Amino acid sequence: MKLRFTLPILFAFVFQVSWLNSVEAQDPHFSQFYAAPSQLNPAMTGVFEGRWRFHANYRDQWRSVMETTPFRTVAAGFDMRYNIVGNDFVGIGISALADQGGTSHFRTNRGHISAAYMKQVGGGRYRTDDQYLIAGGSFGFGQNSIDNRLWFSQQYDIGAGFPITSNSSGEVFDNEDVLSSDIYLDFNAGLMYYALFGDNTSIYAGAAMNHLNSPNISLLENGNEQLYTRWIGHAGGEIPFTTELSILPAVQVMGQGPSFESTFGANFRYSNHDWYELAIRAGLWARMANTISGQNVDAMIVTAILEMERWNLGISYDITTSSLKEANNSRGAVELSLIYTHPAKSRIKVNCPKF
Repeated sequence: MKLRFTLPILFAFVFQVSWLNSVEAQDPHFSQFYAAPSQLNPAMTGVFEGRWRFHANYRDQWRSVMETTPFRTVAAGFDMRYNIVGNDFVGIGISALADQGGTSHFRTNRGHISAAYMKQVGGGRYRTDDQYLIAGGSFGFGQNSIDNRLWFSQQYDIGAGFPITSNSSGEVFDNEDVLSSDIYLDFNAGLMYYALFGDNTSIYAGAAMNHLNSPNISLLENGNEQLYTRWIGHAGGEIPFTTELSILPAVQVMGQGPSFESTFGANFRYSNHDWYELAIRAGLWARMANTISGQNVDAMIVTAILEMERWNLGISYDITTSSLKEANNSRGAVELSLIYTHPAKSRIKVNCPKF
């Protein structure tokens, strides 16, 4: 039997090896970061126009190369808001994230409880020019694991042209089927400010620090592999063109250890302003990341979002623009988002920006 190496197979192998060396200290991300508030900033807990909110996100990446073992990320969150005194509020929420990918089925599972205090720092009689400063934090638990499906150079039969996985790998975990880290504590904190200048005009900015305690996520007994602290900055707003049409620009920048990434762009929003409001959004975004050759545009992201009263349904597609496009034919990732917001009673209603 002769082993044939095509470019996608070679890329998958190299990508898998490099991923195994680095992903354990990195976080998954969403292109629709503005639709994943619990993963973006704990200060966004309770920042929505409603009584309570549920959101869910799904991302499927590198399927064109990894075939049956693509990178999949699922996240969900639920949060509520309570009036404390005057026009100040407290938001509380819960969230969960599950990420899996690659031949080894490397898994990251996390769950958090979050809380935020919303302090009104400006506002008028009709609440259309509110300003709020929000501080939030979250704590939770996480665990990483892999299935021991890896093979090493000691198991490779050069003559046959393929690995003999029944041979010993020579690694300390050779006889273990699953490798798992200890369950670890995880702490995050964030700040956010927003201001409204009318029904369709707003600005916001926020910052967060995740994994403040740099937990040990080593898969080996008595190992020490700390999860890098991740910092995030994000900002955006809404600018109206007419009463029906507006643009929602936004940017996210984040760094974790040696990695840096930024996503920026805008969605155009059109609303019919009927009693049962229907709105559509469409946009274009770019993601930059540091690679071996420096900062490059890694992907262009096209988005479409449908708003139906209490529901937001979003879909996006990452078009690879880096040199990896030669391996995946520019097919990067597909992403889905869903947000449901339950209406609030008028006496506890809060006006918030559109994200």
